[in-house]
Amino acid sequence: MIDDSRPIFQQVAERIEGDVLDGVLQEEGQVPSTNEIAAFYRINPATAAKGVNLLVDQGLLYKRRGIGMFVAPGARAAVLAKRREQFYRQYVQPLAAEARKLGIDAGALTDLIQRSAAEYEGTPAP
Repeated sequence: MIDDSRPIFQQVAERIEGDVLDGVLQEEGQVPSTNEIAAFYRINPATAAKGVNLLVDQGLLYKRRGIGMFVAPGARAAVLAKRREQFYRQYVQPLAAEARKLGIDAGALTDLIQRSAAEYEGTPAP
């Protein structure tokens, strides 16, 4: 479950973000403790805490003293915006750059994307 190519604390933060995005963790809902996260992933509790604290610093989680960590209001929208920006930088920009190299204009690229979406959804491509 843990990928050795990236820091573990970042992966912990991304998994919690993913749970927020998927609705597994609801806004104002309690997040598992760092000890529970550490036991689940078999990692050091300090590493789990570093991942949780990263999300606290980003305003996605907050602490209720003596109770635990909770998902902040608006966290799902913030994660969604962050992931969409990452998607744009990681996939759309390189796609557009390659399309330019191949002489594919914006209209043709849009057609290709719509064709792919239709194939993915199982409907006939236009």
